[in-house]
Amino acid sequence: MTLLQEILSYNEEFVGERKYEPFTTTKFPDKRLVILTCMDTRLVELLTKAINMKNGDVKIVRNAGAVVSHPFGSIMRSLLVAVYELQADEILVIGHHDCGMSGMNSEKVLSSMKDRGITQETIETLNYAGINLDNWLHGFSSVEESVSHSVDMIKNHPLLDRTVPVHGLVIEPSTGKLDLVVDGYK
Repeated sequence: MTLLQEILSYNEEFVGERKYEPFTTTKFPDKRLVILTCMDTRLVELLTKAINMKNGDVKIVRNAGAVVSHPFGSIMRSLLVAVYELQADEILVIGHHDCGMSGMNSEKVLSSMKDRGITQETIETLNYAGINLDNWLHGFSSVEESVSHSVDMIKNHPLLDRTVPVHGLVIEPSTGKLDLVVDGYK
């Protein structure tokens, strides 16, 4: 049985036995909060438990590193939709220690791509088209600086209501301990 078949088989049972009922909620976050965090597997359940949130309390946007890399990319759009359409009144950016984006080396990523069949010709075509893959695939050296940068990008976005607090935190993925980086109320 493939992984997809396992998922679909379990899902059929999940729906048939109405196991979804404990998770029933609306599309609006009860705590009026949206979180940008990392896609790291260690945070899937730990993060919400560490901040005492349950299903329905928050909107969560995830990407590699909890990074806002472009002011008009999909991450920023998602945060703005959460504020203007889904009743979120505050934003948390939560990075984490031991992040895969910390110290990420673009040359190593490009090498892995080549190992999996991406041709040098494709990489050169993208470079000639003006896409700087080294910058695009670059990580960060300090999670605190990265969180501060993302908070600044969000807080200073021309389409964000200035009354929306934007906070920055770093979580320890082994314990759930939070460290405050930016207090959005100040």
